[in-house]
Formats: sequence, C-alpha cells, structure tokens
Amino acid sequence: MANKYYPTIGLEIHAELKTNTKMFCSCKNDPDEKMPNVNICPVCMAHPGALPVANKKAIENVIKVGLALGGNIADFSEFDRKNYFYPDIPKGYQISQYKFPIVSGGSLAGMRITRVHLEEDTANNKHDRGDFSLIDFNRAGVPLMELVTEPHTFENAEETAKVATNFAKELQLILQYLGVSEANLEKGEMRVEPNISVSTDPKILNTKVEIKNLNSFKSVERAVKYEIERMIKLFEEGKEKEIVQETRGWDESKQKTFSQRKKEGSADYRYFPDPDLPKIKLHEAFDLEQLKKDLLELPEAKRERYKKDFGIKEEDIEVYINDPVLATWFEEVANILKDKEKIKIASNYITTDYIGLKKSSAKVGLPQSSNFAELINMLTEGKISSRVAKDILGEIVLNDGSPLEIITTKGLLQENDEEATKVVIEKIILENPEIVAIYKSGKESAIMSLVGKVIKESKGKANPKIVVKILREELK
Repeated sequence: MANKYYPTIGLEIHAELKTNTKMFCSCKNDPDEKMPNVNICPVCMAHPGALPVANKKAIENVIKVGLALGGNIADFSEFDRKNYFYPDIPKGYQISQYKFPIVSGGSLAGMRITRVHLEEDTANNKHDRGDFSLIDFNRAGVPLMELVTEPHTFENAEETAKVATNFAKELQLILQYLGVSEANLEKGEMRVEPNISVSTDPKILNTKVEIKNLNSFKSVERAVKYEIERMIKLFEEGKEKEIVQETRGWDESKQKTFSQRKKEGSADYRYFPDPDLPKIKLHEAFDLEQLKKDLLELPEAKRERYKKDFGIKEEDIEVYINDPVLATWFEEVANILKDKEKIKIASNYITTDYIGLKKSSAKVGLPQSSNFAELINMLTEGKISSRVAKDILGEIVLNDGSPLEIITTKGLLQENDEEATKVVIEKIILENPEIVAIYKSGKESAIMSLVGKVIKESKGKANPKIVVKILREELK
C-alpha cells in the first residue's frame, strides 16, 4: 500500500509600506521612480558616520496590521542587525527585528500567525545587462513589513496550495483596506515566500525548502503544488535525502522550481541589537485604543454585513470586497432602494452588465446612485423591460442622466395595454406558423421564441408577463 504524504506549509510574506520617506532616513519612498539611484542619501548608502532614525509612521502601520489580525502588540520592541554580505545591502547588514517583533500571534483565513515585524528593504539588483549586473539603491531602506505564519499541515497538495493562496489574497486586501501598502505583487511591493516540507507522519516536520520569486497569486498556487509533488516523488523513489534546506526559485516559463542556494539558519545571521537605534516602548509611544477604534471595516466583517443586510450572492460580495469604490456606490444604491429583492436585482445588474460594459470601454463610469436606483425601480415596477433596462444602463454609464427622462423621450415605457399587445401578438402568430405548430405539438418552450419576436416588434415595450399570458390564450 502506497504511503500517504502530508504537506506542511508556513508562509513568509513581505510587503513594502506606504510612507512618504524611507525607514531610517528622509529619502523619498517612491516605488514608481524610473531613474535609478536618485532617492538615496548617506544613511541608506551606509556612508561612514551616517546614523539612522526610525520612521514612526512605518511602525504605526505595522501596529495597525497587528490589530487587524487580532495579534498582540508588544510593549517593548527593538531593531536588530541581521548580518550577511550581498551586493544589495550596502551596510553589510540589514536592520530588522529578531527577539522582539512589534506583533506576535493573530490569525487570518484559517492560518495562525507567529509574528509581524519591521525591517528595511534591500536594493534592487538588475541582471539584464548580459555579463554584468547593476544595482539600483532607490529601494534600499524602504520600510518592509514581514509576516510569518505558523506551519500548517494539510491532506494534499491541492488543499495546501489553495489555503496558501487564499491567505495571501486576504492579507493583500487587509493591507490595502488599511491603506498601509499597495501590496502589488507584479511590482514587487508584496512578496510571498512559502516554506514547504513533506512527511508520512503529520506530527513530524521534515526538511523544508523556501520558494522565492513568486509575482502572482497563480504562481503561488502552482509553485506550492509543484514543490509538494516534487518532494513526494523523491520520497517514493527513495531519494528523500536529496531534499535539503535550501532556497528555490520559480521558473514561470517552465512551471517548475529550481535550486538557488543553501538556506541559512538564524544563527548564521549573528543577530544583535542595533546600537544606533533606541529601544521602543510601543504602549507609551502610540495610543493603541485609538488606533483600534480608527480601523476601517475589514473584508471579513464587510462580507458578513453584506450577507446579513443585503442577502446578495457570495460571488457578488467578492466583487465589492475587491473594489471598495464600487462597494461604496453599491451601498448608496442599496440605501435608496431599501427593498432586499430590488437590491439583489441591482447587484446582479452591477456585477454582470455594468462590469461587462466597464471591461469593454474605458469611457464607462459610475452614474449617480440615484439615477441607477431609478432605473432599477422602473424595472421592478414593470414600467420597462429588462432589455430596455440594459440599453438605458449602457447610456447612463457613458452620459449620466435620469433614466425616466431618457425613457420618456424615446417612448420606451413598457406597454401594459393588453389590447394593444394583443394586436402585435396576432401579427407575430400569423407570420410564424412553423413555431406555432411546434408549440401545439407539445413543445411548450417554443412559446419563448414567439415572446422574443413580440417584444422585438414592440421595440422592447411589451410586458413579457402579459405577452406570455395572451399568447397562451391565443394558442389554445
């Protein structure tokens, strides 16, 4: 009988924080700067005698993240020197945190969190010049938050990859909701680094590897899955000793991981407290209660409120969770409509028709919430058909205006006069004897073809319910 393998994963996620200046100097923190080596100074370039000063806003940002995750905010914290030599760290060490992180504990998306601490980012190595590399120090010293999760063991590779990806997505949302980071993976503002091991005993943690260079959630999912399957294959071939503690990269073109370098342990970095930076008494320096009160509504709380207050589909809720501007506008519409059934219909038009229009043209904007609510009211009150509603929506997202005025001017109000509708129906029946014959032979669904023709003939004004009713009567 084949062995069952249990994958274990822990995540290390770095996120560049949104501040005006760098972590330990007054240089501009600008991730969009195109010119290399312009946002630099003696501090972030490690010139002799230059002294760092901690960025209070960056520390506050990490505290906010800790509060949002339900973590414990340390009373005492300090910065440490993490010693290693690499071209992208000019000092020969990185200022980070070791024994006393700002945040400990907390949880998110079903995973427990070990710690969240603050450090400085490294410079950016450019390897696109052929046989030599260059370094851009604009990023050196940018405030960098690092979150570390507890290791979690799962049943299979698919589940592991799904949980890891979901955690990263949820953290990105929280960082964006709090306004502490743009957390754009493609721009390197957020970096997800999974630590993975595999064992036949879920209580035993075997040798782990760390995967770097993941610049999309899809890459996170695929890399985690691939690495677990690679390890399982080595186990089954009796080559588990080939699994060594190392850093592996992700090759997007080949869809596989590859070995980069042997992974260091914490002892190799020779951490010690940075003598140039003072110790921090966080509970004295910050009003934690006020910071907690000032936290905006977070994604999970918003999901629960939308379910309870509006009763809309989960897929619709996720659209609003990922687009706060659209969510605010939807809530304005919902507050005007008030009725839950109308709100559900409005949400359906927003997440399908409006989103579709938005994707097709950059000129599409959000109409006034009152105008969109007016459109939904007219639809639900039977004054216009769904076809007309879609057409009018297409107009008001380009040139905002009152749907009632547009509909009245164009003569598109739904026709509820049964006698007038009957005249159109009789014409359609005479013109379509084949469809009538199919319907009378027992295929009742054929009536919808006639309904469509009647509505088209009436230029969208005929009420579909009245059309169906009269058709059934006429075709008896």
